[in-house]
Amino acid sequence: MARTPTPAPSKEEREKSRELGALRALVPFIAPYRPLMFAAILALVVTAVISLMLPLAVRRVIDNFGSGEELLDQYFIAALVIAGFLAVGTGLRYALVTRFGERVVADIRKAVFDRVISMSPAFYENIMTGEVLSRITTDTTLILSVIGSSVSIALRNMLIFSGGLVLMLFTSAKLTGMVLLIVPAVVIPILVLGRKLRVISRQNQDWIAASSGNASESLGAVQTVQAFTNEAASRGQFAQMTEESYDAARRRIQTRALMTVIVIFLVFAGVVGVLWMGARDVRAGDMTAGALVQFVIYAVMVAGGVAALSEIWGELQRAAGATERLVELLQTEDTVQDPLQPAVLPSPVAGRITFENVAFSYPARPGVQALDGISLTINPGETVAFVGPSGAGKTTIIQMILRFYDPQSGRITLDGIDLRDMARAQFRRSVALVPQDPVIFATSARENIRFGRPEATDAEIEAAAEAAAAHGFISALPDGYDSYLGERGVMLSGGQKQRIAIARAILRDAPVLLLDEATSALDAESEGAVQAAVDKLSADRTTLIVAHRLATVKKADRIVVLEAGRIIDTGTHDELVGKGGLYARLARLQFTDGIAAE
Repeated sequence: MARTPTPAPSKEEREKSRELGALRALVPFIAPYRPLMFAAILALVVTAVISLMLPLAVRRVIDNFGSGEELLDQYFIAALVIAGFLAVGTGLRYALVTRFGERVVADIRKAVFDRVISMSPAFYENIMTGEVLSRITTDTTLILSVIGSSVSIALRNMLIFSGGLVLMLFTSAKLTGMVLLIVPAVVIPILVLGRKLRVISRQNQDWIAASSGNASESLGAVQTVQAFTNEAASRGQFAQMTEESYDAARRRIQTRALMTVIVIFLVFAGVVGVLWMGARDVRAGDMTAGALVQFVIYAVMVAGGVAALSEIWGELQRAAGATERLVELLQTEDTVQDPLQPAVLPSPVAGRITFENVAFSYPARPGVQALDGISLTINPGETVAFVGPSGAGKTTIIQMILRFYDPQSGRITLDGIDLRDMARAQFRRSVALVPQDPVIFATSARENIRFGRPEATDAEIEAAAEAAAAHGFISALPDGYDSYLGERGVMLSGGQKQRIAIARAILRDAPVLLLDEATSALDAESEGAVQAAVDKLSADRTTLIVAHRLATVKKADRIVVLEAGRIIDTGTHDELVGKGGLYARLARLQFTDGIAAE
């Protein structure tokens, strides 16, 4: 579905950012590289000073044109030396500034990714991953353009502007006074149109992010889109968002072009007027031709500096909008937080899991109880299966044990310690998960399995694959375990993906095993092999199973029946079938063959 992008900033927010205050958020990323920044600024100052020396040399040449040939040669040689220093300084400035910009933006990208990769699932209920990726790529590219180029050019032109203005004053105070009359006329449109430009730039970036999120979602489900012949609808949604982005870009370009036209016309109209007055002073003998040329060069440099600043102002406005969007990610508070002084799990982990009157509603559906007063103890080494209709809360229990969410009331403990009292990274090391929709990374089969335990040896990986009945099909791949599996495992069948995920969990060798429909995509032969591996794996582990397959459910030590977020019954398969409740009805619908076999 099409998503509305983040709304444009309010009037109050725009007032706060009128002077590019949003860019202050970049200071923590810039601070570690102050020496590099100061070296770049030094190179920039030197090149600006050398640029301001060139008109002085030109004046000397013109005013002494009738002097001896030797003196004239010296002036030209001096001008050439100055140009050489200018070239070297400019190259050094470019290298330092560009390296500085790349370094800072690389740190920003890492900081944003570090932040979003650790956010709990509630964060992704309100933002699409495509939008996050757009902020990490598009927005940081804008900031790179500003830090690695625009700021440098702006500082250089500010130095040229201020230095040229001072030298113009020494050259002719009268003509300089005339030039200063047009400064207010130039600054006002920069401020007025610049503020409008920032708002439009933010809207433009929001629509780009929205279209990126839409494209990411559609391409990620391209087979489903094609199967339901919804290509036209997907094209229409993406085209609409792209056109909205283009419309915002068009308004941004028009505003910036208008600002550029006004500023350049006013600046150069003033230069022409000043040149006309200067020419009259030369004819009257009040100033030399060389002084007039020197003044004109400085005036052009000052005018060019002002024009460049008007262009760069627009870039800074866009970067301010991009910075705001990145800061939103960096400052987003996660709903699930680690304690300042986390408790430590005892070693070895026994795997006792307790739910104490747990109630929970998903943030996107606060009025619906996903879990309603759940109280349950799962003993170490016990295998417990959760059964119930869709929406009963089975998968929610798995997510709560991984502490993807925190309960609104009650608590969940592992070996007697509240999950909220521990660092998530610590207790999750004691948990292995096989999800219903297995995630396959765009890398080799070996590395996909190694994801369960990065330090595992190749022999351990192959042993895990053997146990998960995955060794046969992996060995048959073109490069065996080193075969590239494609994005989201496009080269594998659903059952093969699931066996890779099971091998990953087996390799993790954790005391708590979570199986969320782990065998749902397997054929009968593979299921038998995998089930045997799971049985062996879960023998001395606390195992929670969400499943509909009879073979898995019947072998569980205990079956917990859920409905509407509540536990309505518990017992073994035979006990629950004999009671004739919800489980018996589900058994008749889903496990008919199994019951008949008895």
